[in-house]
Amino acid sequence: MIQLDSRLEKAVGWGGAERRREVPDGFLLGAAAAAYQIEGAHDEDGKGPSIWDTFSRVPGAIVNGDTGDVACDHYHRYKDDVALMKSLGLDTYRFSSSWARVCPDGVTVNPQGLDFYERLVDELLDADILPWLTLYHWDLPQALQDVGGWPNRDTAYRFRDYAMKVHSALGDRVNVWTTLNEPWCSSFLSYTGGEHAPGHHSLKEGMLASHYLLLGHGLTLQSLGKADPELNLGLTLNFSVADPLDPENPEDQRAARLADGQANRWFLDPIFRGHYPADIVEEYADVDPGAGEAFADAILPGDMEVISTPFSTLGVNYYQPSVVTASFVAPREVSERLGLVELSPAPTGGPELERMPQSPMRASRGFVAPDPLLPRTAQDWDIDPLMFKDLLLRLHNDYTKDAGVALYVTENGAAFNDEVTQTPDGPVVNDPEREAFIKLHLGAVLDAVDEGADVRGFMYWSLLDNYEWAWGYDKRFGIVYVDYETQQRIVKQSGHAYSKIIEDRVLEVAPDAGLVVREGSLLEGRLRSMMAAEGI
Repeated sequence: MIQLDSRLEKAVGWGGAERRREVPDGFLLGAAAAAYQIEGAHDEDGKGPSIWDTFSRVPGAIVNGDTGDVACDHYHRYKDDVALMKSLGLDTYRFSSSWARVCPDGVTVNPQGLDFYERLVDELLDADILPWLTLYHWDLPQALQDVGGWPNRDTAYRFRDYAMKVHSALGDRVNVWTTLNEPWCSSFLSYTGGEHAPGHHSLKEGMLASHYLLLGHGLTLQSLGKADPELNLGLTLNFSVADPLDPENPEDQRAARLADGQANRWFLDPIFRGHYPADIVEEYADVDPGAGEAFADAILPGDMEVISTPFSTLGVNYYQPSVVTASFVAPREVSERLGLVELSPAPTGGPELERMPQSPMRASRGFVAPDPLLPRTAQDWDIDPLMFKDLLLRLHNDYTKDAGVALYVTENGAAFNDEVTQTPDGPVVNDPEREAFIKLHLGAVLDAVDEGADVRGFMYWSLLDNYEWAWGYDKRFGIVYVDYETQQRIVKQSGHAYSKIIEDRVLEVAPDAGLVVREGSLLEGRLRSMMAAEGI
């Protein structure tokens, strides 16, 4: 293994004097969270059950059988949590409203539910923190799932109606509105892969859900824009950057393009270009002709015009790249180098569960696998900040620049095995790997800005350790440690480091930043090529 030494730092723009980077004026630095993952109070003050309340109780679906019933108890502790945000100096806080709390049956307003978000927003504004509202972060009311859920066209209209109810309460105080968080997860990962609620295994349902999610997004944009043309409107997508396992193999190249099409272009193309990517539509129809026919029938006249309604902001969620091959078994010489033999039992990088999901990447006929030669998180997710920069530049150049859409990093983070150390001055959580992760990825964002990408903010995922979906409470992403038994909050070393960046508006990456680049990895190959080009 080789440490990120001065030569490699120079290759990625962090060498010499460039290790000290100023954060541009107006560039937002914040953190993010989501309702089901932190609020708790799952049945209080009129809240109805969501699909995650239901799914978390399915035997074998969640690590340790964990639920979000209590989570971080943010519903009762929001004032203290906002005070914590203020102490960290956050410019903005991205949160979601729970549809099942606002409309327990999916339709009828619960005044107590709306009141909670009014109080939260007021607290944020009093702390001089910009409220960044996401309307849907996967917690569909169970009542709507009972009548079909997202594969039912009517859900798109119910979502628009719910959004307008939230706007009636918060529209005078919240200017930034995100319709959907990661619709790939709430369609294909949920209705096809079975890893997320409601846990179905149907390509047809995943395809229909993706279309109606986007339709709901477009309908909501139109209604919110009509109500207040000054609102900053957008949505957030999760992106996966696919590297072919063998860059010289045409089949691996094709598999990588298909993986990109399923994860990225499936949502980007209809939003920005008014149509779904033809190659992926064809692949899905080939995998399941019935699903292809149902999807074609679902697209009614005018749908694509609604879906491609202009908006202001594209949220970018990035966690890891992917290594993609066309074969279930890698070529011998490659498998020996990478240690790859067969498809991982957890195809999306999720946990190994009693109730095993299947890969939602149905069209690739291959697999997406981690590169064991890259540095890894506690979830075995690859760490590759260079690919992050490439992603932002691609989004800007290929999609958002001509549309006049600004980019914001709405999620970027990593789980590591955090431990609390008791000291005379109190409990301490040292997490140098996460500190390095933040600095290297924020550095990649600033590099993208320097190269012309219109990126205007960065929000770390997450503010608090929280309920991580199928992982339950097994993995910790937060810059604030949460003791789930006592609900004590402890700012981690990474949180203090991030707070200093916000206060100073300066990013400093030390020579021992902590990124380990393994010899033979794809990342090392890219770094070496950059070094050669720079004469290093």
